[in-house]
Amino acid sequence: MRFASGDAKATPLHIVGKAGLAEWLAAQPAPIADWLAASGFDAAAGTAVLVPDAAGRPQMAVVGYGNRQAHRRERFVLARGAAKLPVGVYHIAGGLDGNDLELEALGWLLAQYRFDRYREQAPMPARLQAPVGVDARRLEIIAAGEALTRDLINTPANDMGPEQLEAAFLRLAAEHGARTKVIVGADLATENLPMILAVGQASPRRPRLLDMRWGDSGAKKLTLVGKGVCFDTGGLNIKPGGSMGLMKKDMGGAATVMGLAHMIMALKLPVHLRVLVPAVENAIDGSAMRPQDILTSRKGLTVEINNTDAEGRLVLADALTLADEENPDLLISMATLTGAARVAMGPDLPPFFTGNEGVASALSDAGMRVWDPLWRLPFWDPYEEMIEPGIADLDNAPKGGFAGAITAALFLRRFVEQRDRYVHFDVYGWQPKATAARPKGGVGQGARAILEALPGMLAL
Repeated sequence: MRFASGDAKATPLHIVGKAGLAEWLAAQPAPIADWLAASGFDAAAGTAVLVPDAAGRPQMAVVGYGNRQAHRRERFVLARGAAKLPVGVYHIAGGLDGNDLELEALGWLLAQYRFDRYREQAPMPARLQAPVGVDARRLEIIAAGEALTRDLINTPANDMGPEQLEAAFLRLAAEHGARTKVIVGADLATENLPMILAVGQASPRRPRLLDMRWGDSGAKKLTLVGKGVCFDTGGLNIKPGGSMGLMKKDMGGAATVMGLAHMIMALKLPVHLRVLVPAVENAIDGSAMRPQDILTSRKGLTVEINNTDAEGRLVLADALTLADEENPDLLISMATLTGAARVAMGPDLPPFFTGNEGVASALSDAGMRVWDPLWRLPFWDPYEEMIEPGIADLDNAPKGGFAGAITAALFLRRFVEQRDRYVHFDVYGWQPKATAARPKGGVGQGARAILEALPGMLAL
């Protein structure tokens, strides 16, 4: 997922919107205008035409950009057109500038992604030279972080259990010279991480906590916590087959924070970064946790287990407690946590939760600016009583079915003292059908928005 060499001979590519089509055509030589007219080119979004010269060689390519006012409906229009171009190297000769140019160039990079671990996949034929004025290295780093996230999510659980996720985590740390610590199996009890152990103890693939540190210890502290449930059967409250089918993606939060961590470290941002991933498999055997068991968390809060399928918040709770003990300047959790978030928002718009108005504005604005949209949901305090079962401090699965994404977020917030510095993302991590630059399968959500908003959030 890189730009083509600037030394390669490139075909000029023009991006033309509907509003400017007539004017642009009037400025072209008659043979070009005639060819485009004969091809039926009307500048509709994502259309593409290759224009030959008199000898039949490529003279230019033209991609339709449609109506700019309609682009909230679709990201990465250029990538859709680029996918229709034949083999070759192209350079953008006009039609875009500023933020649109940078994001469309990123979309072209993202469109190159192929998950080819199990089956050979044909590469994208058309390559793009880095546009003038664009920070090519930054875009390639962002694309590489997104590719890491997609690869991790797409890999099935037989090849992406807790130990394989650990291996990927250690490779990432080694690439950037980060320090790591891994706590495995019974050592989780010794290190006072009891709920991570409880969730993962029924699997022969031992649970673990992955811990990475990078950067100047004197810089602002950013801690990322990602849910790493490598497969979720639902435990004794076993999921039906239809609900279990996509559970290889239940480590999507871990995959997303790892992709984001790559971006931060490769860009050498001035932060002290810590990444925590509780990596487990929620399986079933005689040692599985049971409904109405009561667990005592690292924080000392007791949790009544009223559904063993609400396990992600348990492993995150211990990891968040550990993270919060260092008082980071910004603490972010990311998790494929609730179906309720998907019912409310659909697969493409992940909700986030924060009590900090400045952070909320920074994230919302950044998400729209970099085409990584987010939507804020509230930490709604009146719902706190819904997560209090009476027999224990907390209920991991409140009855009633209302406000499931909010009650899950409130549950997590109980394990954070520095609440004004905490942000939680309930991501889906999956693209149900292919769109431009986003093939069907695992996908990052929120990472690019966080990266864009990070300086402003840390300055608050």
